[in-house]
Amino acid sequence: MRPETINPDVRHDALMLFDVTDGNPNGDPDGGNRPRVDDETGHGIVTDVCLKRKIRDTIGLTAEHSNLDTARYQIFVEAGHALNTRTAESYTATGLELKSRSLTTEQAGTARRWLCDRYVDIRLFGAVLSTGETKALGQIRGPLQFGLARSIHPVLPVSHAITRVTQTRQADIDNGETTEMGSKWTVPYGLYRAQFHYSAAFGTKTGVTADDLTALYRTILMMFDHDRTATRGVMALRGLYVFSHADAFGNAPAQSLIDRIDIASLTDGAAPRTFTDYKITTDIADLPDGVTFEALHG
Repeated sequence: MRPETINPDVRHDALMLFDVTDGNPNGDPDGGNRPRVDDETGHGIVTDVCLKRKIRDTIGLTAEHSNLDTARYQIFVEAGHALNTRTAESYTATGLELKSRSLTTEQAGTARRWLCDRYVDIRLFGAVLSTGETKALGQIRGPLQFGLARSIHPVLPVSHAITRVTQTRQADIDNGETTEMGSKWTVPYGLYRAQFHYSAAFGTKTGVTADDLTALYRTILMMFDHDRTATRGVMALRGLYVFSHADAFGNAPAQSLIDRIDIASLTDGAAPRTFTDYKITTDIADLPDGVTFEALHG
């Protein structure tokens, strides 16, 4: 990666492309785990929460295999761990009284810095800390903001009836039942695009380093390989494109840069069914002064 791509002191705007084949990239719990779609257009949707979960689940492994200090790459929002317990640790570690109803600006800043230094997802995404007995900590606004991923073309979720050879309840076996019915949702194929943006101004406040950005990009490159399940089918990263600015303010509006990446269908009106049904082109010949571009994948 180029030094400017991982510079935490400047603004970055990025686009990632990924696809799914015969899988469910992000089920909707309010819809029987049906793949999320825009009801008006039929385009598939993957939430920012889903994408950040994949990053959280992988970035620790990335840090370990990059010989980084894994103590700085703990995860704050992690299954099996209560958030109140983790915020309370910041009081204990910095010598604050847990039952204090108010903290000085300096005390709150010390506790927040302890959390930022320990938890990489707080450094990158921020966190709401005003829960339980640590309400005085308020919240931390993260420098890295993801939007929803949306498919380039509409997708058609398909429900598959499935059976299994055993029952959930012994009573059903005693009654002579031999199979149980179920269902599974998939998308035959979908290519999704998601934007994310890094604010150096907020990154300075949370303590983001060049190692953090390097780990982030390496995680995005590999996270679909470490998140495989039969439910999700085959998911693969197809593109990761980063525009970096010369300073924290930036040299051009983000969307004017992202729009330089064009995704065109080659199917002449038919539904795309593979990544080779698309052509990706990047128009980077006349970038604004101070803006650099790097295609990390694709």
